[in-house]
Amino acid sequence: MAEKAPRVVAELGRPETAAETAARKAENSRRHRDSRTTRNVVAALLASLVIVLVVVLAVPRSNTPITPEVDVVAVSEQASAATGESLAVPELDGWTANAAELRSSKAEGVTAWYTGWITPGKEFIGSYQAFDANPSWVAGILQKTAATGTSEIDGVTWTVYDHRDSGDDLGNARYGMVAETPGADYVLLGTADPAEFAEFAEALAPSIRAE
Repeated sequence: MAEKAPRVVAELGRPETAAETAARKAENSRRHRDSRTTRNVVAALLASLVIVLVVVLAVPRSNTPITPEVDVVAVSEQASAATGESLAVPELDGWTANAAELRSSKAEGVTAWYTGWITPGKEFIGSYQAFDANPSWVAGILQKTAATGTSEIDGVTWTVYDHRDSGDDLGNARYGMVAETPGADYVLLGTADPAEFAEFAEALAPSIRAE
């Protein structure tokens, strides 16, 4: 039987040498390993994504707001003990307090009981009950805006600062209300509409009339 002639490689135009055959087989083996490695990496990534998706879907959702509600009554009791003053805590159904603290202005010599509220309409009202307040301090809180009118709410007269149509950057002072008493000045400001401000002012009225 005649010996089988070596296979001619088209690219070379001649049979492979033993070294070329070994190099070709080694390269084919490397490509096969690389292909398997790539497939394994892709499979591992897909498996990880599936696990993450399962975990996300399995975690129960919560309706708890990101900003926790503040216990205004508890904070007011501590602040009242520190100041010796009676601090106003309005009763508001459907409103959420997100801040309650004493704030002091050394420059003006004013200490104020501050509370922040999220309204039922998801807007904001900040309330200051300031002791030894002066016009300069009030003006600073309201971004030096001018009064635009007055409003009588449950026996309390409020000066209104309505600048919702202003093109100026007034922060939370786009709408404000101020009530002055012998014991303290009350300043409200925020992004809520006048109806919600009126509701808040009405809730404060018993404390204001007691001054």
